[in-house]
Amino acid sequence: MKIAHVITRMILGGAQENTLLTCEAIRAGHDVTLITGPVPIDPPEGMKVVDIISVEGLKQALAVHFDRCDALIMAAAVGDFTVAEGRAGKIPRAGGPVQITLLPTEDILAGVTARRRADQMIVGFAVEDSADMDKARSEMTAKNCDYLVLNTPAAMASAESDACILSPDGLALPWARRSKAELAKAIVALLR
Repeated sequence: MKIAHVITRMILGGAQENTLLTCEAIRAGHDVTLITGPVPIDPPEGMKVVDIISVEGLKQALAVHFDRCDALIMAAAVGDFTVAEGRAGKIPRAGGPVQITLLPTEDILAGVTARRRADQMIVGFAVEDSADMDKARSEMTAKNCDYLVLNTPAAMASAESDACILSPDGLALPWARRSKAELAKAIVALLR
């Protein structure tokens, strides 16, 4: 199975779980293309890696690789908001208070799954402050995912994760604290 595994964690802790996902998918015999932002961990040797540094880069990489994959594991931590106007350099404190306008970031996963094939499997991720299953199920439907991994922000800086995996029929993996290696195995086991 060809998998496009997207990671864009800009937070140090996120690289660990995504490396575990990638290694687990390779160990299971899948052909993995890794789309990744700057992370401090080297990907497994010999695999195809697409480096990105922005949301726009992620969109472009998915435009190239999504149609070729059988499954997409979208473990990306793309922010919900983007600064309206960037500014080069430091903003001096002497200028007084600064107002920053944030705009909603485009939902990249919902955009890419709108053009999915019937035979493609999509595993999305959602980060929420609590185990709000109703909200997560709505998000899974809106993003057109086969499965949705729900976890908390604490997972980004830990070797463990409070998480569950939602499926169309209920829970593929119940809410519990488990190692990220265990979670990665459960996610890869879902792939047909």
